[in-house]
Amino acid sequence: MALATLPWLQAHGISALTLAIVLGIALGNSVYPRLAPRAAAGVGFSKQWLLRAGIVLYGLRLTFQDIGQVGVAGVLIDALVLSSTFGLAWWAGTRWFGIDRTSALLIGAGSAICGAAAVMAAEPVVRGRAEQVTVAVSTVVVFGTLGMFLYPALYQLNLAYGVLPMSEAFYGVFTGSTVHEVAQVVAAGRAVSEGAADTAVIAKMVRVMMLAPFLIALSLLLARGGSAQPGAARAKIVVPWFAFGFVAVAGFNSLHLLPASWVAVAIEVDTVLLAMAMAALGLTTHVSALRQAGMKPMLLALLLFAWLLAGGLGINVGVHALLG
Repeated sequence: MALATLPWLQAHGISALTLAIVLGIALGNSVYPRLAPRAAAGVGFSKQWLLRAGIVLYGLRLTFQDIGQVGVAGVLIDALVLSSTFGLAWWAGTRWFGIDRTSALLIGAGSAICGAAAVMAAEPVVRGRAEQVTVAVSTVVVFGTLGMFLYPALYQLNLAYGVLPMSEAFYGVFTGSTVHEVAQVVAAGRAVSEGAADTAVIAKMVRVMMLAPFLIALSLLLARGGSAQPGAARAKIVVPWFAFGFVAVAGFNSLHLLPASWVAVAIEVDTVLLAMAMAALGLTTHVSALRQAGMKPMLLALLLFAWLLAGGLGINVGVHALLG
């Protein structure tokens, strides 16, 4: 978290969560194996319970009032981008690239909603392994970072040639509805203007708010699909409790009952919890497993990135033309 405050890292949209998993992988493949017998219980607790607590507290980062600021058009854009991106990940990942369903779903969740946090939130629902989650998070880092630089460049190019009538507000909604991580959205927005960044963050927060209904729908979809393992379908039909906690905390935060200073401290605590969960994930990830995954996950993530850029732009233009 201290490293994440460095100006260079902030300017490049590199968050504490990204640093936590990178440092976790470095330690996990060097000194951690000697400490694992004593530390495994705490690492497991962090991956499971601290992760869920962190997702619940993530609701403090947004309010229901955020929805009103982007209007019906912004909500519809976010919903269409989320559903189309995740559907494409599921279909293309398993049909075109031959990736196992769990990895495809985790990569889809990271691209469709809110990056690493969405991958971590989806992991208990799809029952992903540490290396599958790490691969999905790495795709978010690679293509989210690329988008952070590409989006402002394309905006300036469009200003020069006037291909599309794109205001700063339009750019903000487009960025917030298609770029992966919140930190990356902030960086891509500020590269154009503070107004664009504000709009982008609000659009992104509405997209984050869709995390809970997404997890519930995903749980029900997987339950309907069944499983070859006896009793697995029964276990999957249980809706993740932390999804309801996430919505409840966001609803409570919408009432503005807590002083802003208390909310700021709680958000810092939430970052600690999520960073610990990411670090624990990195500690239990072996580089050999990442190599074994090959290029297919990256190719799927590249396809999703292209869809977010082109398809997301088309959705933004279409919805704005329809609703104004």
